[in-house]
Amino acid sequence: MSAILKQSGSRFRPLSLDDLDAVMAIEKRAYKFPWSVSIFSDCLRVGYCCWAYEKDNQIIGYGVMSVAAGEAHILNLTVQPESRRRGIGKKLMQQFIQLARQHDADVLMLEVRPSNVAAISLYAGLGFNEISARKDYYPAEAGREDALILALNI
Repeated sequence: MSAILKQSGSRFRPLSLDDLDAVMAIEKRAYKFPWSVSIFSDCLRVGYCCWAYEKDNQIIGYGVMSVAAGEAHILNLTVQPESRRRGIGKKLMQQFIQLARQHDADVLMLEVRPSNVAAISLYAGLGFNEISARKDYYPAEAGREDALILALNI
């Protein structure tokens, strides 16, 4: 008799192209205007920091961050809808803050919809400050929505 033990618990790991079906399933449930599979593929291809958060071998959150010239930029941070409000977004952000430091970034930036009150609260709790706004940045059901630009000096 042989037994195959599956890894359980939670962990961070780099995303790969093999993960894109699972990522897209979450992306489509999480957003009215999701990223496309080609955007994720391009991010992986150019070497952005693309990480997954797994629980019991299932991706339940992920993020994408670019780093260049001392500046890190969170491009996507997503937790599957049914796993929100459990601290996973905070764990993902802490992982990306650590990665930004490892890449010698001085600042970590991101955009967020003003209507995403939960995300704004999370970022503020981690020390992010609003530094600007981008007019009509996000697609919305009734046209476009602005973005708040937040930054954290690291």
